[in-house]
Amino acid sequence: MSRHEASFDIDSKTDSYAARRILEQAYDTIREESRSVREGTEDADALLREFEALRDAAKRPADGKLTITYERYDD
Repeated sequence: MSRHEASFDIDSKTDSYAARRILEQAYDTIREESRSVREGTEDADALLREFEALRDAAKRPADGKLTITYERYDD
């Protein structure tokens, strides 16, 4: 398994806006994928709720850190 991680420090309104946009895009992408591939399945609903919570948490500007981790399960 390979692991890749990137962190983005949020210490201004501009940074906060950028993090919010990243999370909005991730939510929108997951929502569309769920509609076309996994519609109505329990795991899709849970995944969508998790990304919705992330998106909603970023709506108010605040200092913090956004960390994205990608774990690739090698064949």
